[in-house]
Amino acid sequence: MTDRQTPEAEARAIEVPEAAGGWGSLEGIAATELSQRAGPGALETLRHLNKPDGTACTSCAWIKPPNPAAFEFCENGAKATLWDLTSARCTPAFFEAHTVSELWHLSANELEREGRLIEPLRYDPATDRYVRATWDEAFAAIGSKLKAIPAKAMTFYASGKAALEPSYLYAVWARALGHNNLPDSSNMCHETTSVGLKKVIGSPVGTCQLEDLEQCDAIFYLGQNPGTNSPRILHPLQQAVKRGCKIVTFNPLKEAGLVEFVNPQSPLEMLTGKATRLSHLYLQVRPGGDIAALMGVCKHVLARAGREEGLLDQDFIAQHTDGFAAFCAKLDATGWDALEAASGVTRAEMEAAGDVYAEAKAVIGIYGMGLTQQVHGSEAIGLLVNLLLLRGNIGRPGAGCSPIRGHSNVQGQRTVGITEKVALAPVDKYREVLGLETPPEDGHNTAQFLEALLEGRNRVYVGLGGNLAMAVPDHSRVHPAWRGMDLTVHIATRLNHTHLLPGKESWILPCLVRSEEDIQGSGNQFVSIEDSFSHIYSSMGRRKPASEHLLSETAILCELAKASLPANPRWRWDEWRGDYARIRDLIAQTYPKEFHDMDRRMHEPGGFFAATTRGAGCGTRRAARPNSPTPASSTPGRRMKPPIRCA
Repeated sequence: MTDRQTPEAEARAIEVPEAAGGWGSLEGIAATELSQRAGPGALETLRHLNKPDGTACTSCAWIKPPNPAAFEFCENGAKATLWDLTSARCTPAFFEAHTVSELWHLSANELEREGRLIEPLRYDPATDRYVRATWDEAFAAIGSKLKAIPAKAMTFYASGKAALEPSYLYAVWARALGHNNLPDSSNMCHETTSVGLKKVIGSPVGTCQLEDLEQCDAIFYLGQNPGTNSPRILHPLQQAVKRGCKIVTFNPLKEAGLVEFVNPQSPLEMLTGKATRLSHLYLQVRPGGDIAALMGVCKHVLARAGREEGLLDQDFIAQHTDGFAAFCAKLDATGWDALEAASGVTRAEMEAAGDVYAEAKAVIGIYGMGLTQQVHGSEAIGLLVNLLLLRGNIGRPGAGCSPIRGHSNVQGQRTVGITEKVALAPVDKYREVLGLETPPEDGHNTAQFLEALLEGRNRVYVGLGGNLAMAVPDHSRVHPAWRGMDLTVHIATRLNHTHLLPGKESWILPCLVRSEEDIQGSGNQFVSIEDSFSHIYSSMGRRKPASEHLLSETAILCELAKASLPANPRWRWDEWRGDYARIRDLIAQTYPKEFHDMDRRMHEPGGFFAATTRGAGCGTRRAARPNSPTPASSTPGRRMKPPIRCA
């Protein structure tokens, strides 16, 4: 790499942070335990976290491996679990002592420090307070209100952590009421992936599996900080580097998790403090400069290909891509000065990255929302895919495109029907399995919900977790409109500021966390989770609930559906609440290719891979892996045909 830097690069250069992991991770966990006082039982929960017989972590969407380590959790996962198991309780007495207006002025941290919500609460406009209520009162009042309001004026939002069973029922309940207004946190996070990636390779989710990280020669890592957002990926990254894989990072800031890593599970590394350098090259692009930087890498690879016969996978390009000549012409017409100015990195840095790519036999592109949460996010994905396609790095071992999901199970919620798009909903199967006729028109996504809210057309908000009112922009307009809704309902574990924007009628319905026992008619219930690699596996909680008044998300949704929908012999809400295996049977019937024999397979170590291509009208979500026995292409034996497109 050259020593020459642009003035902007020099201005933003910062001291390289300390290595990720190490004693700092353990200190962070210890500090969280001291603040939350989760108790000795929390250690047992952590011991089983992300193991076949334990609880799937709520921190992120990383894997629950078939052969777990002794401690299969990271600092973030431990903190999230300890926060869930806090001894602090947000009781009705707390709300008696504070008006909603007073609580609004507390910080998010101050609200969370009050601990777990433990009883149903109803907003009383006369006193500006939430007051204690019973579950029967809540279900009856909410059900009556929902019956009186047109379905098109309702929004059912999902935050991304609910398991597959309640997520499936949530989507069914909304459509049975008569609407497809089912936005979720993906609308603001990985919607670019589900739309943009599908456009260029036919799959709205990643093409890689964990074993690919064991076979790649290079990883191009863009717009994600694993040290903060998904620390457990640091272990396979470290193993890859130790066997000779080169990581090329694109990120405006030097992130500790992509610079060096000290493995907290290695006694030798902990005693010596010896860190593994992760990034072979670190390109500090300007924010939004990824497209130009990737174009520069592609430009250099094509220049080398002009001198080195066989560098490009010409057969793959000819058989499985489109637009190659136009892409080359675009790169040829774009000068290095323009690419340096737009990317914020030098030509020499882009060429060095291109050399790593050209000399690697198998390359994986890993990215997060730093690449996609911008106006040109889809084009950024397209450029990354184009780079991979030049040497056939899609659809073979050790190669592919791998977006990193944030929320645990946010991808899984889309898998089982939480979507505003009719084309992605299993319309025919709903009719066959449940006798349910679904609304024919698309619902609204998060942005369209806000438009309807500001125009006074949205009158009901039901939130399955989340803090949406604080996550959206334009608070000065959105927050007053939020208070104008007829009904707001929040299924939640802790208090947040969205709860403090009550509609004319508002309810807070406290639920169990994933690590707590969920005792129903057939005993303690398993739920199922999907990870970033599209694997499905079971999760069971064993901790005693924070309160005898808490209900599971599934139980709450079943009771709300009963209270708001007409009786139907095929909608067996009591049976589904009593035994979640019956819900999994519904999922298997609704998505037979992906979820056949679900209740058995999800208990296997490592779960099962939901990999089959879905047909029209049955929720097309992902293509088969190109090197799988069932190719995505209609031509037998061929890999999928992803197009190379001009940026």
